[in-house]
Amino acid sequence: MKLGKLLQGIDISRLEADLDMDISGVRYDSRLVEPGDLFVAVSGYETDGHRFIPMALEKGAGCVLCQEKPEGNVPFVLVPDSRKALAQLGRNWFGDPAASMTMVGVTGTNGKTTTTYLLKDVLEKCLEAKVGLIGTNQNMIGDEALHTERTTPESFELHGLFRAMADAGCTHVVMEVSSHALCLQRVAGIRFDVGLFTNLSQDHLDFHKTMEDYCDAKALLFRQSERGVYNADDPWAGRVTKDAPCPLLSFGERKGDLSARNIRLSAEGVSFDAVWVQETVPVRVGIPGGFTVYNTLGVLAAAKALGVPLAESAGALAGSAGVKGRVEVVPSPGDYTILIDYAVTPDAIENVLNTVRAFAEGRVVILFGCGGDRDRGKRPKMGRIAAQLADFVIVTSDNPRTEDPEAIIADILPGLEGTGTPYLVEPDRVKAIRRAMDLAWPKDVVILAGKGHETYQIVGREKRHLDEREVVAAYAAEQTKTF
Repeated sequence: MKLGKLLQGIDISRLEADLDMDISGVRYDSRLVEPGDLFVAVSGYETDGHRFIPMALEKGAGCVLCQEKPEGNVPFVLVPDSRKALAQLGRNWFGDPAASMTMVGVTGTNGKTTTTYLLKDVLEKCLEAKVGLIGTNQNMIGDEALHTERTTPESFELHGLFRAMADAGCTHVVMEVSSHALCLQRVAGIRFDVGLFTNLSQDHLDFHKTMEDYCDAKALLFRQSERGVYNADDPWAGRVTKDAPCPLLSFGERKGDLSARNIRLSAEGVSFDAVWVQETVPVRVGIPGGFTVYNTLGVLAAAKALGVPLAESAGALAGSAGVKGRVEVVPSPGDYTILIDYAVTPDAIENVLNTVRAFAEGRVVILFGCGGDRDRGKRPKMGRIAAQLADFVIVTSDNPRTEDPEAIIADILPGLEGTGTPYLVEPDRVKAIRRAMDLAWPKDVVILAGKGHETYQIVGREKRHLDEREVVAAYAAEQTKTF
């Protein structure tokens, strides 16, 4: 592609390059540069891509796009924001495939993954659409599952994924949009037909610093949406919708354009009556937990914004399966229940514990840790909630990353102190899971919180295989072995 065509729509401060130059590829990782590529120097969260311009040039980069003028006689394009430019480069390189599909973006602290899976199911059943999905668990092109490294991919890869979806016949895309993605311009230039806000609770304050900044990051989604759907019961709803330039549709248990009445919770799922003006439709979803009511209302509201009648959406949801790592039941070797759930915030821990409390016949036991190199402020809060709502707590490691696991645990423990709830500490997560199963009594419910769908543990900068389902199965096999 000619450089001039590749740069269309990009705000350029200074140009010192031939617009007729042929560009063979776009790279922002200097290690991947090949001859003739355009290297984009991105100022990253941990490092500055401008440091790697010499390496990119040594590997044959034909031109550099950057925010700071490079040294020497180098063809370059100077821009105010290289991250925003990278997003536009992706649109131009792949032919702006997102514009040819109906786009739905889902943001919020909790519920994004379940919401996207349920909405994908509704659109496929009600519209007979082929739907692409982008999110925490995996990316999907129809029924084909693709591996993912982060909730929202970097912008250039994101547009490449859109291209693959469009070429495969997808008419709709449902994607999780993280606050990081919104702040770091990963979704810059994408116009969402519907933007959906689920809720807001403490998370990622290592990046955003304050809850107000975190909320304002989520609110950015509505600025690039044709229509907005939001949880009216959430305490941050007023701030997140304050400057929204698009028409809004609200949902909630207590208030909203779409509301829930006659809510019934059980171990098998939730049921309620969805009320829209004078229309009332019975809804049943086989995912337990009060939070499922909100996730379902969000899905119904988003589907309605896309023209799907309420009754049709409700009918589709009745047959929807659960989501891996979200209140997922795994086989246990005894007369007790083991659940795996991706609860990594205080609010998520509270939600899953309240869910289990509603149907547990025995004790509620929770095993959890906190991620390293992340918001430290939530650690004692998660400990306090666990102690208040569980009968027994096991504190262990999550993804310690470059932090000392025992130092992370030390941040959690003040939340448990003085509560009277018994607990134990085991930094080794595998040993902790086996210990939890050793201690389980008949009718207990054991919650393995924090890893959810993940099949790895990040220790230092190494990603080690760890699938909790395998740990449980191995222990169960040992218990049932006969000699």
